[in-house]
Amino acid sequence: MAKQRDKHQIRRMIAWRVAQELHDGDVVNLGIGLPSLVANEVTSDIEILLQAENGLIGIGEMPDEHNIDPDLVNAGGQPITATTGACYFNSADSFTIIRGGHVDVTVLGALQVDQQGNLANWIIPGKMVPGMGGAMDLVVGAQKVIVAMEHTVKGNPKLLKQCSLPLTATNQVDLIITELGVIKLTDRGMELVEIAPETTINEIQATTEAPLFISPSLTTMALPEDL
Repeated sequence: MAKQRDKHQIRRMIAWRVAQELHDGDVVNLGIGLPSLVANEVTSDIEILLQAENGLIGIGEMPDEHNIDPDLVNAGGQPITATTGACYFNSADSFTIIRGGHVDVTVLGALQVDQQGNLANWIIPGKMVPGMGGAMDLVVGAQKVIVAMEHTVKGNPKLLKQCSLPLTATNQVDLIITELGVIKLTDRGMELVEIAPETTINEIQATTEAPLFISPSLTTMALPEDL
């Protein structure tokens, strides 16, 4: 049985595991919400360049409530910090970087992902939403697309045989990281490559609509030492 963790712990373990996918020198775009927490989990022994599509390369850790600059926000309006040597530019230049294939990794949340690697992450019909944002460009322009999200919503699967919500992009997701494991998108579908400690394959499959193929080299998902 999976260990019970609160929402803060779940979000942190996902963000920490995503950070392990990043490499020295990577240009990385972090989506709003959970993906933005990845900035706090990058170790000091590598240097990555975090990009905001509204015009900044060089995002630092997320600020606490005492260190918020109201003029410094990401594309979702969240307060951010800038590292020494950060570069500011307009949105047109920012999307030239994205569309030109210069972003190594984009990390974003999702409402649904299906076994073809299709992504739905921007609208629920009948609900008020802020808009598409840069997701459509990012998932096509980035070299690697990582979805970081909780495994279910209100107990309902988010990893599906086929997305039912309007798509952001088709066949673009490379990796999914949730509190239950790490799943790679392959030609045959979703391959479970890492499983969270104290979680069983049956538990993951029971909360995943799409069939999971088990990697022959399945390993235990690494977690922060304090979790």
